[in-house]
Amino acid sequence: MDLSFVDILVFFVFIISVVAVGMLKSRREATSEDYFLAGRGLSWWLIGFSLIAANISTEQFVGMSGSAAAPLGLAIASYEWMAAITLIVVAFVFLPNFLRSGIYTIPEFFGYRYNEASRTIMAAFTMIIYVFVTISAVVYSGALTINTLFEGQEFFGLFTINIVTASWVIGIIAGGYVAFGGLKACAWADLLQGSALIAGGAIVVIMAMNKLGDSSVASLAAGGDVSATITDASSGIAKFFALNKDKLHMVLPKSDADIPWTALVIGLWIPNFYYWGLNQYITQRTLGAKSLSQGQKGIVFAAALKLIIPFIIVIPGIIAFNLFSKDMADEAAKDTRIVQANQQIVAEYEQAAADNESNLIFEFDDGWKYSNPEKAAEIAAYNDRVNARDIETEKRVLLGYKYDSAFALLIGKLIPSGRGLQGFMLAAILGAVISSLASMLNSASTIFTMDIYKKYISRQATQKSLVTIGRICVGVFVVIGCFISPILANPKFGGIFKYIQEFQGFISPGILAVFLFGIVVKRVPGFAGVVGLLINPLIYAVLKIAVPSLAFLDRMALSFGCVLIVMAILTAIKPLKNPKKLPHNTDIDLKSSPIAKLFGIVVIALTLVLYIIFW
Repeated sequence: MDLSFVDILVFFVFIISVVAVGMLKSRREATSEDYFLAGRGLSWWLIGFSLIAANISTEQFVGMSGSAAAPLGLAIASYEWMAAITLIVVAFVFLPNFLRSGIYTIPEFFGYRYNEASRTIMAAFTMIIYVFVTISAVVYSGALTINTLFEGQEFFGLFTINIVTASWVIGIIAGGYVAFGGLKACAWADLLQGSALIAGGAIVVIMAMNKLGDSSVASLAAGGDVSATITDASSGIAKFFALNKDKLHMVLPKSDADIPWTALVIGLWIPNFYYWGLNQYITQRTLGAKSLSQGQKGIVFAAALKLIIPFIIVIPGIIAFNLFSKDMADEAAKDTRIVQANQQIVAEYEQAAADNESNLIFEFDDGWKYSNPEKAAEIAAYNDRVNARDIETEKRVLLGYKYDSAFALLIGKLIPSGRGLQGFMLAAILGAVISSLASMLNSASTIFTMDIYKKYISRQATQKSLVTIGRICVGVFVVIGCFISPILANPKFGGIFKYIQEFQGFISPGILAVFLFGIVVKRVPGFAGVVGLLINPLIYAVLKIAVPSLAFLDRMALSFGCVLIVMAILTAIKPLKNPKKLPHNTDIDLKSSPIAKLFGIVVIALTLVLYIIFW
């Protein structure tokens, strides 16, 4: 992509406007409540847009559209549509408990419900995941998009664009304004960036569908022979449905490594409830609500927006493969990490083929098959022999396409230059990264400051010093994330979206199980919460090592169930004599919103309709 002067102007005007609005709205953040919770003064519309902007990043634009381009297809949309239902539950079950307690952080709630040890453990787990997984992953996904679009180009003679330099640019911009203004700066910047994300996504899907309609059938990537159902004159929508019959459904086989149908029953609900209800960088927006009613309205508004996200992210990813599969193959061929990973897997195959006792099977996508037809046929025959033995197998995957390049290819090849659209789209994408990264940095600094620094390092810390520590934390976390970011290019992580979800499995099932058990069972003892949080990483790790073929969502479900069973046993052995009393915040209006409840029911009904249509 070569940006015109108009594109560059639009890009800089948008980014400067976002940062300026955030800083102007938060220029008087004097206390910890001002800095970390926006003075508890956020309105519903600001909460709703901020939730979406904090959530939708290049993790989705790169990772989710890449998963859609891959054989996973529309099934990846379950993360979005199930989130809509999850948000409604969060609004009317989780949020009242949080606002009633007057907490700053989710670990703080665990301290009130269980004990200080559970608060510290959860704070430590969350910090590790934020700093070493989510922050670095979001930085990398943004850097990957920028690098795909502008690789090797010089930026005003200051530096050459690559993964490393792009990571630092993203980190410095996000860290700068969140360190200045805290949550309020994030929320107001999110208002602009969230609107731009939705508008930009709509532009991409319209242009992608039009391009599909203008393309000849012979030039499009298809899962089979579609010549009898469509012609070159067919509309983009007709071609889309004809070309992607194998991708436009939500239910995948039980053996699928990513989203088997069993995950829709239990496994996928766990990361959803953890993410939307107990994930600090998301819930921090709702903790800053003016009232319970405003918080509930904001969450329901965000739930309604979640229903449209697959149409502006997942659908374009599928179309990207139809249009640009050859380009994805070229991207894979020049990506040394993918090439090296494939060479290593082929070497494993050669060794396994000579070993009659091997339980390894080797899958490959069409791109690798077309480039290596003889070896693909040989591997397919080997796989049949292994499967015929009816044993527990472990998979290796050979890639011929770089699926994570899907969205960047759409932007680079479909959006016309010279009209400001390329500049706007680039600003929207970079804004998505900055928004999510700023949210994570703010929340990670909140947890460190309130749950670790104030609790163990300086109990008598002043409001000014707490804000200062929060700002220092932002800088430290940015540096760590930018150093880790380039490492994630290694294909062994399985794509950035899967990388985040996989590693969150070490903590999310345990945190959710401990929270729900504590809400439902009033006499659960404090030490049971500690045990529940500690055993989940062990259970998840054992399952990952012992049963590597088990989908990570199913591992989450089993870990979740085991933690609940252990907590039930501990409660039966030594229940509390009297239920734990939680603090009651009298400074906030805790009246629930009947309007939000009505629209929440509508959102749930629409979600079920979408599942019925695409089941």
